[in-house]
Amino acid sequence: MANTRSIFQFIPEVRKPEEKKLDFNTKVKWTIIILISFFILANISLYGLTNNALQRFQYLAIILGTDFGSIISLGVGPIVMASIILQLLVGSEIIRIDTTTEEGKKFFQGTQKILVFFFIVFEAMIYVFMQGLQAAPGLAWLVIFQLILGGLAIFYMDDLCNKWGLGSGVSLFIAAGVSWRIISSAFQFLTQQGSNCLLDFGNTPCPGKVLVLVQSIINRYPIEFFSALIALISTVIVFLGVVWAQSLKVEIPLSFGKFRGYQIKWPLAFFYASVIPVILTAALIANLQLFGGLIENVAAPCISGPSDLCVGGAKWAYYGTEALGHFSQGQPIIGNGLNLAFWFGSTNIVDLFIRGGFLPVYLIQGLTHIIFFMLLSMIFAIFWVKTAGMDAKSQAGKIAASGLQVSGFRQDIRVLESILDRYIMPLTVMGGLAIGFLAAITDLVGALVSGTAILLVIMITFQFYQSIAQQHAVDMNPAMRKFMGQ
Repeated sequence: MANTRSIFQFIPEVRKPEEKKLDFNTKVKWTIIILISFFILANISLYGLTNNALQRFQYLAIILGTDFGSIISLGVGPIVMASIILQLLVGSEIIRIDTTTEEGKKFFQGTQKILVFFFIVFEAMIYVFMQGLQAAPGLAWLVIFQLILGGLAIFYMDDLCNKWGLGSGVSLFIAAGVSWRIISSAFQFLTQQGSNCLLDFGNTPCPGKVLVLVQSIINRYPIEFFSALIALISTVIVFLGVVWAQSLKVEIPLSFGKFRGYQIKWPLAFFYASVIPVILTAALIANLQLFGGLIENVAAPCISGPSDLCVGGAKWAYYGTEALGHFSQGQPIIGNGLNLAFWFGSTNIVDLFIRGGFLPVYLIQGLTHIIFFMLLSMIFAIFWVKTAGMDAKSQAGKIAASGLQVSGFRQDIRVLESILDRYIMPLTVMGGLAIGFLAAITDLVGALVSGTAILLVIMITFQFYQSIAQQHAVDMNPAMRKFMGQ
């Protein structure tokens, strides 16, 4: 372990600000710089790329905060996968790291960085060698090198945002990508062929749902009208529902032991682990589907079944495809009935009803999707709370260190911990289940983009709003800095 810690010293990192507390304008400045850099990198295409088989996985690109075919094709995938694996190892105590101590936190963060670097290299090689991003002859390693550079850029921009900006860089990248796709899905006027549908509005179908709605009224296309209308209504309902759910909270009255009469209310949100469980769950499903699609590319010679012409890695890829699932236009299809990608995935059931293509198997798929999302979100919520210093013991330590106590109880950290434990763990479990249910349901009702993506952007935006409000509260009341951990 001592040798491992010595490795951490050679890993480059973003320097923390010398000031204990950055002002609001500085944080906003760096957040905007990071956001602009993200969009610039997303529009830099990979040199030497001949075929982009991942372009069909638009849903995965949204969840991973990327644009396949660009230099940042890896997106936040390596960061999220490293976080998932390390949390599972620590949560199951396969690796024992005491994250309540400063030394334990540094070791956890250093180990996570090494895992991120591993997944950046690993995923870059997988994308190219499994022909998801097919390079020109002799340029495979050049494409891999560009992907690694893009992955490192995303990692360090995330680190920069955490230390100098507002909130998490991972959340910022996902929210930026989803917001851009929502706007384009609603008002896109360029067709796949690159023509402008507004120039021939009566005859050329527009891809944007708002424009489709207007065209269907003009041309009297009832199916297209209801399909576009339901997509817009679903988006509004999901938005209002999540905003309402975000307002649910439990408030614990706290008072300063040294100053009688001065009380504050400390809120515990219903979604206590915030949006993190959904990001981890959605990213896990995205990687499962992405891996299945990459295996399918390798298994193309034996897609009709293993034979004498199907040998070596292609034959093993065939069996892997049968297990993970087959894909069409980036979406998993049922195949032999045992494909994990299909049963863990989702289908727009409402749109199928409108178009007359609904089958009972899609209802079963929807139930498995909901159960899978709820259970994984709950598990990730528990792991995140325990490893991110949000558990009852850690929060009780922060409250006691700030001189606060629960009104009506003596100032004892054990009393604080026991009171907080009544609320934090139940909120973690219920909030994880609820947010998983919301994410799964919104995937099934259909919207401008996937329901999970809309849920993510709403919650991430609300999270950024809370960060801004917290920053304002700290600026107005310096006594709150110690309580907020600043």
